[in-house]
Amino acid sequence: MTSEHTLARPVWGLTDPRATAAVELIWREARLLDDKKYQEWDRLWAPGGTYVIPIDPDTDDFAATLNMVYDDDRMRRMRIERLTTGYSISAVAAARTVRTVSRFVVTAADDHTVELSSAQVLVGHKHDTTQVLGADLTHRIRIDGPEPLIQTKIIRLINSENAVNASGFLL
Repeated sequence: MTSEHTLARPVWGLTDPRATAAVELIWREARLLDDKKYQEWDRLWAPGGTYVIPIDPDTDDFAATLNMVYDDDRMRRMRIERLTTGYSISAVAAARTVRTVSRFVVTAADDHTVELSSAQVLVGHKHDTTQVLGADLTHRIRIDGPEPLIQTKIIRLINSENAVNASGFLL
């Protein structure tokens, strides 16, 4: 993963107020996505933030590999527009979702950024069908402003190399 600065191995854990603020942001993000409050969700992002769902579970070079999603600000907002305007098949009778995000570990940190790994279980229901998706998440959270913001979110689905039907919601 590339960045304008390299994060150090953490010298603090989840009890550090910076890590706690990052975890609370991730939980707020999950709630906004479940509630389909996509405009509010978009405001959680730092300028230039990236939203990635790679196919290859081991890649860190997202620009050089095929991804299910590799969104910058512009693409993320276009995705939100498709989900909210009704001009997309995924927007018609959008799935109801409930997600749990847990197993937080601070993997890297500096004075400006904290990186956390976690696990997500998402249950989606649409057209009388319930689907369960599991994923390992990586969030890089900027903590150098008045509010923490998402710089990067990587969703590594446990079945990413298979056909994945996740239409009707954001991961």
